[in-house]
Amino acid sequence: MNKSVVWALGFMLSGFFVSAQVLEKKRPQDFDTEKKEIPHGKIDTIQYSSTTVGTIRKALVYTPPGFKRGIQYPVLYLLHGIGGDEKEWFRNGAPHIILDNQYSKGKLSPMIVVLPNGRAMKNDRATGDIMAKDKVEAFATFEKDLLNDLIPFIEKKYPVKKDRNDRAIAGLSMGGGQTLNFGLGNIDRFAWVGAFSAAPNTKEAQQLLPDPSKAKELKLLWISCGDQDRLMPFSKRTSDYLTENKVPHIFYVEPGGHDFKVWKNDLYLFSQLLFKPVNQEDVNLILNAE
Repeated sequence: MNKSVVWALGFMLSGFFVSAQVLEKKRPQDFDTEKKEIPHGKIDTIQYSSTTVGTIRKALVYTPPGFKRGIQYPVLYLLHGIGGDEKEWFRNGAPHIILDNQYSKGKLSPMIVVLPNGRAMKNDRATGDIMAKDKVEAFATFEKDLLNDLIPFIEKKYPVKKDRNDRAIAGLSMGGGQTLNFGLGNIDRFAWVGAFSAAPNTKEAQQLLPDPSKAKELKLLWISCGDQDRLMPFSKRTSDYLTENKVPHIFYVEPGGHDFKVWKNDLYLFSQLLFKPVNQEDVNLILNAE
């Protein structure tokens, strides 16, 4: 019996949540192409008062097609990289288009997506020396801004569910490191964690999870990176630690480098899994099948 047949039989017998998710590893060619004929979500710019930074800060908020104030939604906080700001995903990653297209095919659970500025300092623009010490440190400071200022603001302004089971965090590069640091450091606040090409700001695995058993409380722990990405060691060491400690998670090594081609694909796949029953072992089989 060849390998593909064995895998197919295993898939059918595994109890995979077909009714909740049908994950396609190969994305459609037009997955990030705007389609006028389908319903569209809305992108707004919001401003919130940050006691952490001591200033008014900005973020973008995506509400899904058919958004209604009378319905409560789960929330994804989607973080950018070291050279970006709250508009980096919007300008380069077309998250609104990727999500709109998937909603039109019934692939997503309705959710609100918040795109914050992860550089928590008074001058939070991505200008000058973006590697300057104070600017790098501001990415760590964002944990307090996120937890104490932004999340409470979103929960007052938008009809969102407030339980950890309805709150996700994900990000690319520097934002991927923030995702692991903040998500695994606050499992009581986030149940869905997705790190795309995590950067060197990612804490050592033993610091991220001194008690690995805590991570078993997560609904989804996703780690991905391009096979040509020089930052792969930061993703791999975290995945290796999780594997050693028998923590369920998805580790997806995909074709590509450190760029939005990879991160768009990550968002396409990760978003399909959010706020649904997920068997991470089965998802690994799909993503890593030859």
